[in-house]
Amino acid sequence: MKSWSVSSLLNWVPADPSMNDEAVLWERLARSRRAPLEPAWLGEVYSPSLSVDLRRALCEKLGMQAERGWPVIQDLLASHGVLPDLVMAAGLCHQSEARDWLLAQLEQTSDDEAANLMVVQALACWGAEVPESVVVNCLHHPGQLHRLAGLQLLSFRSHCLDDGELLQFCQEVLNDFRDPVVVAAIRVLQRRDGVLISEKLAELCGNGSLPVAEAAFRALGCIATPASQRCLLELSQDLNDDSRRKMASTQLSQQFRQ
Repeated sequence: MKSWSVSSLLNWVPADPSMNDEAVLWERLARSRRAPLEPAWLGEVYSPSLSVDLRRALCEKLGMQAERGWPVIQDLLASHGVLPDLVMAAGLCHQSEARDWLLAQLEQTSDDEAANLMVVQALACWGAEVPESVVVNCLHHPGQLHRLAGLQLLSFRSHCLDDGELLQFCQEVLNDFRDPVVVAAIRVLQRRDGVLISEKLAELCGNGSLPVAEAAFRALGCIATPASQRCLLELSQDLNDDSRRKMASTQLSQQFRQ
């Protein structure tokens, strides 16, 4: 097989014009399970002129190449700049050098919200290895997408925190006026089964909006501990809202049927 340097790949012009045909590239990607793709080939065919979906597909494959893909990603970044699909590939390759590069980019993009969000999302897979300050900044950011990205980072590091610490991280997002943010925070909390977590979820069952309350009831049902059952029993008896009392009773009865 011919050996290609990354520099030669970036300057390569195909002799066969069909190589520029996106249909040909999609077909090659579709056959990648039977005929694995080489990082050099992925770097060779990548171009900012391709459609967004195809660029993302190529970069996903390149990111999955891990330590073999990162050098190609670096050269593509040097050639084409910090494009969203290349940043995504840097995150997917899960190399410590890529993580450090992304963290450096985070500092450089602090004044560019769109670029900053793109980098934060790419850092998600490192979770506990991302500095706490990055997570906190995301959770305190006023933008919904930043907060959701922060919760994704938090979900990967929550095993390093006790229940009180986790609730402290979630304090601001649990008071967010946007339901998707609060529901995402509930999904992080429901992986824990401590008393503090159950009591916080019970509070949301009573005080949250309907979508938030529904998510909190489901979370209590998933936890299925004596503390969560006690909370559900109290909610089924004490809530003024008939529909919420019914949700509490439903989750409680489902636990006892299991």
